Amino acid sequence: MTDPYDSSPNGVRARLLVAIAAWTVLVAAVLVAVPLAFADRLPDPLATHWGSSEGPDGSMSPTAFMLLLIGMWAVVAGIGAVAAARGRHLARRVTRAWFCAGLAWAGGFMVTTQAVTIAANLDRGHWTRAQDVSWQVAVVLVAPIALGALGWLAGRPGPDVPAPSPETGRLIDLDPGRRPVWVSTTTARWAGWLALASLAAAVVVAGVALYGLFPGGWGAVLPLALAGVIGTVLSSVSVRVVPEALTVSVGPLRWPSRRVRLERVERAWAEERYPTQVGGWGLRGLPGRATIMIRGGECLVVRYVSGGELAITVDDAATGAALVNALVARRHSSAGR
Repeated sequence: MTDPYDSSPNGVRARLLVAIAAWTVLVAAVLVAVPLAFADRLPDPLATHWGSSEGPDGSMSPTAFMLLLIGMWAVVAGIGAVAAARGRHLARRVTRAWFCAGLAWAGGFMVTTQAVTIAANLDRGHWTRAQDVSWQVAVVLVAPIALGALGWLAGRPGPDVPAPSPETGRLIDLDPGRRPVWVSTTTARWAGWLALASLAAAVVVAGVALYGLFPGGWGAVLPLALAGVIGTVLSSVSVRVVPEALTVSVGPLRWPSRRVRLERVERAWAEERYPTQVGGWGLRGLPGRATIMIRGGECLVVRYVSGGELAITVDDAATGAALVNALVARRHSSAGR
């Protein structure tokens, strides 16, 4: 059994897994019980989308809508459970608090979305006569934030293991007669499959909507295509280090890219970071302290002279950091002569 008073990182992670399981079951139970409780008062299909004209412009069967929300919640909760089970970084209080806040927000968003949709369709007879949605949008936005705040507070108790101070690591001996170059590329299969599935779905939905078999389907084409583009961009990241600069490129076309001149760099090191630490996948953080996250694990972290940081998930980060540090040291040595 889990010791409720065990304050070690393993004890906190065990309790966190129990809390995630309880929260997952509770949200799933609500998502199933509410539509079943009002099944005899809901039209079939029911309105599930409202356009700019304020009236409903999309519908779905109650069962399909329920399964859609449950499926989305299962994916979110499953990712959260895996991250909690494998995440040593959850020993840090701030990471644990934001992790719990995100999971609480996601569950609240699913439940409030369902509640607003069912309330708008209740006793309406037909989905086209569903109630207009206006102020209810604020409920969908605000209520999950309030739950996220409670989740943040719930994640704070327990140990706060400080992050280890970064070590510069080894240096590379540079041959004055040669031009050193280091290149490393990392791919994320999940993003590639997401891009492929989203783009394929966009094409299928567009084709079905074109022949009038899926009224309102055009509204789903743009989000699916956008998800495909984002997945393509997040499918790979490449880092190139030369004596003048460090260049980071994303996507199979190596675009967009960012070039950081080494005169702006103080030092670099390799460090393990995970999506739950930085707020998810993609470009996370703020200008001056950003992370390009396409998979958890080894990252190349570059600290600017100004104090900001840029972290990139890339393979063989220790070698890249060693070359950056050697080039920075050589630049400083040349400047001091």
